Amino acid sequence: MITLFGTPRSRALRVSWLLEELGIDWTFSFINFSKGDNRSDSFLALNPSGKIPVISDDDLVLTESAAICQYLAEKYGEGRFLPSAGTTNAGHYHQWVSFIICELEQPLWTMGKHKFALPDEQRQPCILPVAKWEFDKAAALAEAMMPNTPYLLGDELSVADILLAHTLMWATVFEQTLPPKLTAFRDRLQTRPALAKALAKTEAIAAQDTP
Repeated sequence: MITLFGTPRSRALRVSWLLEELGIDWTFSFINFSKGDNRSDSFLALNPSGKIPVISDDDLVLTESAAICQYLAEKYGEGRFLPSAGTTNAGHYHQWVSFIICELEQPLWTMGKHKFALPDEQRQPCILPVAKWEFDKAAALAEAMMPNTPYLLGDELSVADILLAHTLMWATVFEQTLPPKLTAFRDRLQTRPALAKALAKTEAIAAQDTP
């Protein structure tokens, strides 16, 4: 049985969404940051950084959302959600994943860190305009890279689509303006039933531990 550790709308959502797309059994362990769950001995034994998401799958413990999604698709996808190795689509897939994680997401997380994640004394509000500039630049590049197909690699959903859609959802939460192709992509991906199922499952469990 796979267990996902995290909070409903964090990077753990990428994993829960994919798990629902895969249609496999999994459980959710809510990590309540307000109660210090991420600093407990049991959680730090899984991930010494105290960060989420984390999965356990039998004896394997894995961190980093993109790596987790890649692993799950390889093990349980039965040929879905990933391109064939060594193909042109595989090259495009790896390019997209690297761009999403390294270029598009990072300025958003900079905003998050300096708004709520870092200790008060470490926050630097003056970095926020720089982060917005960086995000706008990356979003413009992504807009130019978007193919005229339903998904990034053609007609089939891939892990890269989930990573991109979730990042764009974060951008919306952080009140960033998206160009039209990215907006349409985000809106289309948000209607997938597996995403709704993932949120319903994780939020119901989290609610049991939240006053």
